[in-house]
Amino acid sequence: MAWREEENALVQDFEFTDFARAMVFVNEIAKLAEAVGHHPDILVHDWNQVKLTLSTHSAGAITDADRSLADRIDKL
Repeated sequence: MAWREEENALVQDFEFTDFARAMVFVNEIAKLAEAVGHHPDILVHDWNQVKLTLSTHSAGAITDADRSLADRIDKL
C-alpha cells in the first residue's frame, strides 16, 4: 500500500493477520516515533487494522518530518 494525502496529512491503512501482530506493529511505530521526536496519530480498529496519520499540526501541512517518518515506517 502507498501513503495517500488527506486533509494536509499522509495516511496509510495496514491490515494484519491478528490483533497481536497489529499491536507489535503499533509498538514498533511508537519506538520509532519516540526516537525521531515526531508522533503519528494511530488508530487501531476492527481487531487487526491500523491507520496511521502523519501531519505537522504546527505547520498545518505535510512537512519533511512527515515524509521522513513515512519512509522509515515503510522500512519496518
